[in-house]
Amino acid sequence: MEKLRAGVALCGSYCTFKSAVETFERLCGEYDVTPIMSERSGSTDSRFGKAEDFRARLTAASGKEIVDTVVKAEPIGPKRLLDVLIVMPCTGNTIAKLANGVTDSAVTMAVKAHLRNDRPVVLAVSTNDALAANAENIGKLLARKNIFFVPFYQDDPIGKPTSLAADLTLVEDTVKCAMEGKQLQPVLAQRKKYNI
Repeated sequence: MEKLRAGVALCGSYCTFKSAVETFERLCGEYDVTPIMSERSGSTDSRFGKAEDFRARLTAASGKEIVDTVVKAEPIGPKRLLDVLIVMPCTGNTIAKLANGVTDSAVTMAVKAHLRNDRPVVLAVSTNDALAANAENIGKLLARKNIFFVPFYQDDPIGKPTSLAADLTLVEDTVKCAMEGKQLQPVLAQRKKYNI
């Protein structure tokens, strides 16, 4: 049986890159993975690591060249290269663009190209403004056909009350449901309990 062809796209939530890349490497054991990076995430060094080190790990795990430009991402649609596309981490910037039809990066082009084939896109949100400026955009995407969310939670409700992060241990379960046209439930994951 052929492996599911999954595109895995990384956006610039650098604080989650370590866990996102570890999840990427795990997915490579289960799926035929094509790595995708936004231009910024693929070229920016941060206090969380060097871009070249992350790129090397994605290439080594997948055995494939990284799709990191709009030009490289566009054929995903016409050539029907993927069965599912996972955006992990999916930043507030990317969420806003997807909700409003903006296609100006390798990741947003990959999503647009993939959606034209009526195939699922899985978003693993990681943004500090999810319950603020991006709440409306997340709502739009929750209601959109072929868009599915990895269940998310408030990662620091006291220190960052508007921040959400996806539970990356649920990526594979979300993909399985998305391939059947279903959203994994509950969407709101309970990560920690706080006594206030």
